[in-house]
Amino acid sequence: MSKQNFGLVGNAKEQLVKRFLARRDSQPDAAATLLRSTGNFAQIPDKFCRFDKFPGYEKVALPQAAARKLGIENPYFKTHEGVAGATTIIGGKSYINFSSYNYLGLSGDPRVNQAAKDAIDRYGTSASASRLVAGERPIQRELEETIADLYEVEDCVVFVSGHATNVTTISTLFGPKDLIVHDSLIHNSVFEGIRLSGATRRAFNHNNPESLESILTELRGNFERTLIVIEGLYSMDGDIPDLPHFVDIKNRYKAFLMVDEAHSLGVLGETGRGIREHFGLPGSAVDIWMGTLSKAFAGCGGYIAGEKALVEYLKYAAPGFVYSVGIAPHMAAASLASIRIMLDEPERVAGIRARGAYFLEQAARKGVDIGLSQGYAIIPAIIGSSLKATKLSQYMFEQGVNVQPIIHPAVEERAARLRFFISYMHSNAQIDTALAAFCLQQ
Repeated sequence: MSKQNFGLVGNAKEQLVKRFLARRDSQPDAAATLLRSTGNFAQIPDKFCRFDKFPGYEKVALPQAAARKLGIENPYFKTHEGVAGATTIIGGKSYINFSSYNYLGLSGDPRVNQAAKDAIDRYGTSASASRLVAGERPIQRELEETIADLYEVEDCVVFVSGHATNVTTISTLFGPKDLIVHDSLIHNSVFEGIRLSGATRRAFNHNNPESLESILTELRGNFERTLIVIEGLYSMDGDIPDLPHFVDIKNRYKAFLMVDEAHSLGVLGETGRGIREHFGLPGSAVDIWMGTLSKAFAGCGGYIAGEKALVEYLKYAAPGFVYSVGIAPHMAAASLASIRIMLDEPERVAGIRARGAYFLEQAARKGVDIGLSQGYAIIPAIIGSSLKATKLSQYMFEQGVNVQPIIHPAVEERAARLRFFISYMHSNAQIDTALAAFCLQQ
């Protein structure tokens, strides 16, 4: 039989192409197979080869267009023209600022700036290559050793991105034969790490150890390794977990426990050493300590701290470390200087606790729905409507207060909110001004 007899010609070919294209949403693989076999690529729809036709882009563009029709400006991507601390300059105007993670007021501190400048003079602005293949700078290791000392653990490794730290660590350590159980409000970076790992994923009810234990009782015996992931301070709600209870569970079920301290290191504990200091636990109580350098420590990047075997393995196996440039020396220097200032000036940690407690007290007195917040640097004001939250954010900006809305799908529609980040540099008067503006529109 000739080769031509296996093909399709004329109208029959075109009709089959159209038929398969009409069914492409339900059977995309069959449509793609036909297109490859016929070579009729001109029939491929625009939505498969244009970015402005991406379904994801349309989901972003349509709400923005609707907001503009309602006279609502985009509340995101405002341009800050200087250091964003308790105040900031936007469009040449000064605003009280509740939208930055500069918890201890160290981003912009002259001592931190000078440490970064000195590192630039000595090492330049970039590590220029992976630390594995191109070597290290003393300032990088000094930062890692200092973080390990904060936790009283054996070692630490620093990555260039906080988000990538979770993604690459989880996907490197765990695989399809493993189980990962996480708090239902865990950060996106943990979800992405689990997805790449191929591990089985289960979520337990927020801050509910009993819910976690119920899942482990049912499933733990079916898997090799099990990882439990929680946060030290939840970035949307401002509450903390009962860490000793989670440590007890992980020990009884022979699981690993990972704590994401992106928002809790520098905020919790008498000296800012985080949630373990808050509860009086040794660093060895938790298997994997994760955190970021961009909040309290005026830098950029993330870290993993724990036993030496964990850190050594990640240094040779985690793609986010092996195949990525090392942390820029001046960023390492800025974070190292910030940690030292925090330890030398415990009044900064005490101050942020006092500001948070004051905000919490005044907000509760005025009837603001603060949800689960315990007053540790992060306090939501729950509105219950994405549209209302966005309008209120715009109104407050017009009154000289910069605070961002958190709307669906980042949170459930009924949980749409304004989220206030409290800094050591805020004054009670600034907090009063913000709450007064908020309550005028409620």
